[in-house]
Amino acid sequence: MDGDSLLAGLLVRGEVSNYKCYPSGHHYFSLKDEQSSLRCVMFRKEAVRLRFRPANGMQVVAFGRVSVFPRDGQYQLYCSELVPDGRGELDEAFERLRRRLEEEGLFDPGHKTPLPRYPKKIALVTSPAGAAVRDMLRILGARWPLAWVLVVPVRVQGQEAAGEIAAAIRRLNARTDVDLIITGRGGGSKEDLWAFNEEQVARSIYRSDIPVISAVGHEPDVTIADYVADLRAATPSNGAELAVPDRADERSRLIQLDRRLARALEARLGGARRELERLKGSRVLRDMRAPIQDRQLALDALRRRMALAVRRASDGGRLALDARKERLPAAVKARLAAQRGRLGRLSAGLDALSPLKVLGRGYAIARSGADVVSSVGQVRPGDRLEVLVSDGALRCEVKEKEERTWR
Repeated sequence: MDGDSLLAGLLVRGEVSNYKCYPSGHHYFSLKDEQSSLRCVMFRKEAVRLRFRPANGMQVVAFGRVSVFPRDGQYQLYCSELVPDGRGELDEAFERLRRRLEEEGLFDPGHKTPLPRYPKKIALVTSPAGAAVRDMLRILGARWPLAWVLVVPVRVQGQEAAGEIAAAIRRLNARTDVDLIITGRGGGSKEDLWAFNEEQVARSIYRSDIPVISAVGHEPDVTIADYVADLRAATPSNGAELAVPDRADERSRLIQLDRRLARALEARLGGARRELERLKGSRVLRDMRAPIQDRQLALDALRRRMALAVRRASDGGRLALDARKERLPAAVKARLAAQRGRLGRLSAGLDALSPLKVLGRGYAIARSGADVVSSVGQVRPGDRLEVLVSDGALRCEVKEKEERTWR
């Protein structure tokens, strides 16, 4: 069987079943259809080139040779390549990684950082020998020569490209003087651009604190880096255009702002001049006492109006009260009379209890400061007292005291 040239290079289409990947890196599975099954093996050196993870039930196309495994005496297909059936291997790998990273949130718009309007230093993570870097340097220099440009040389194609790109982005984030990163390369095949579809590049862009522009290939080319980056550019040249403003546009904008500012200042000065001319002819500048006199006249007029209003209100109130009295019913009048009588009796009672009435009957009230003296125990010889009588007060000094009970 090993010597049969027809069995040395076969393409076999089928459904994967009994798939196993051993720690050695070898893959074992079967390909089956409705009628038959074929055992397959893919050794580690071929399996490391796979762009997707085989799974049971997946339709694939395998290329390899048929031979016999001597120990079991069974023939099997030794696969050197394996691709998903109906789609290319790279397409399948791209779609699987895209879905997984999207589910993890790496494409979330809320995580994207806005680009600085006027970056001071821009880092280009790309090949130093390609046409893309020359185009970006030319455009950046023409549009915004104030920005410093740092070229970080990396490989953009091949096995080591993804690791170099990811490492360069991490190193730039350790610096404090870089405002913006542009990573990308010129056009090429899907295989040429594959470094920008690698997971490690996507995660380094996602973790970057510095805004990142992805500028890979031509306009139709879309990579995983485009989804993760803060901004996607159609081409490297377009990435340079998006990174900086155009100095010609900025100059025009500044000229327009200067003209608007000049017009605004002229209008304000013109208004101030007119106001000054108006104030120069004002009465207050000709006679500084005039405003005070005007206020005095207004105050006198207001006083006259208030006095007249109070007089009218008083007269009107008395007339209204007399009119209301005449219109009161008999029951209300009787109640008012009873309340007046009660008020008179209460007033007479209060008057009888008044201390002033007691003083009028010949009694006196002795006070020590603010306290009324009602017992000899409150004073001592030598204390000064105030004695209130009906028509005044006497200032006295206690010579001696005697306790006595009045019956």
